[in-house]
Amino acid sequence: MSELIRRWLANPTIARLLVAAVGFVIIAVVIGLLRRNATRYIRDNSSRYRTRKFLNFAAYAAAAILLLILFSNKLGGLVVTLGVVGAVVAFALQEVIGSVAGWLVILFGRIYKTGDRVQIGDVKGDVIDIGILRTSIMEIGGWVKADAYSGRILKVSNFYVLKESVANYSGDFPFLWDEITVPIRYGSDYGLARDILCRAADEIVAEHSRLAAETWGKMVNRYLVEAARTDPRVTLIANSNWVEFTLRYVVDYKDRRPTQDRIFTRILEEFEATQGKVQLASTTIELVDPAAGAKPSNPA
Repeated sequence: MSELIRRWLANPTIARLLVAAVGFVIIAVVIGLLRRNATRYIRDNSSRYRTRKFLNFAAYAAAAILLLILFSNKLGGLVVTLGVVGAVVAFALQEVIGSVAGWLVILFGRIYKTGDRVQIGDVKGDVIDIGILRTSIMEIGGWVKADAYSGRILKVSNFYVLKESVANYSGDFPFLWDEITVPIRYGSDYGLARDILCRAADEIVAEHSRLAAETWGKMVNRYLVEAARTDPRVTLIANSNWVEFTLRYVVDYKDRRPTQDRIFTRILEEFEATQGKVQLASTTIELVDPAAGAKPSNPA
């Protein structure tokens, strides 16, 4: 038995494989200890997630470097074979290769990162994990209204970032312009109605407007975009049914629906306090009895 073991160890290839196995074990132990310490001492979820991802990548890189060092003298004769096999594999696994290429584009092209709210094709939600082949997204929308989570985790191939448009709601400018429309009856005090809308927006989204203005200033310096107004604005149009006010304002991308709720609540309270000077409009249908409008016939 000892003679057989000596013969195996005398074989350079087997010896290198044993060294590689021991090296893999050491790498796994070291990375495991680092992951445990990262979980223990890093409190921020985002930093902890990125640290674990980096350690996983470092483990794969260390294993690859170890194999290259151990088998460097064997690589020369494998170039032609690897070329032919690589061409066949590339054709058969073009979707996988495209996903890996998409992963590199996501990481180095700053397309999105974990925590961002994105829309890739028809999929919309928050990025919770970026793998080599797929991105995991916590879906928003779907069968629920507004920007609430549906509870489904969607797996999107990274290949889609190379062929589909990607909308990032929280990248360089984590704010959205939102609008609400309020119909007002003809004959109301339009100036008072405009003041109520402006006051409601100023009180509720003032902080969002200030932060958005600062962030937009950085956008102007970085990109070819014009200066934009981030303070609330009210516009008016008149149609055949009522006077329609539109309130446009800037809001944090995760606070759109709650902000709408607060603004609408404030507007309704203020309208009711005007004692009829400002009244909401609604569609009114008047039914007319044809018999009541008919002219009586002349007696013979």
